[in-house]
Amino acid sequence: MIRYMGTRQNDDGAIVYVFIINGLQKEIRENALKQYPGCYELLPAATKQKIAANRNWLSKL
Repeated sequence: MIRYMGTRQNDDGAIVYVFIINGLQKEIRENALKQYPGCYELLPAATKQKIAANRNWLSKL
């Protein structure tokens, strides 16, 4: 079972996505979302748009 709880900034200043996965809280960075199947699909549309904008910006570098 996977449940999306929200986003927050960690101590390093990076944005992490907070999920409950099988009863354990996990803080997942944007670049690690692919390592957790099903997590990306649970994100709200606004968050997915923000991730897409970040990836688009990075691709221009």
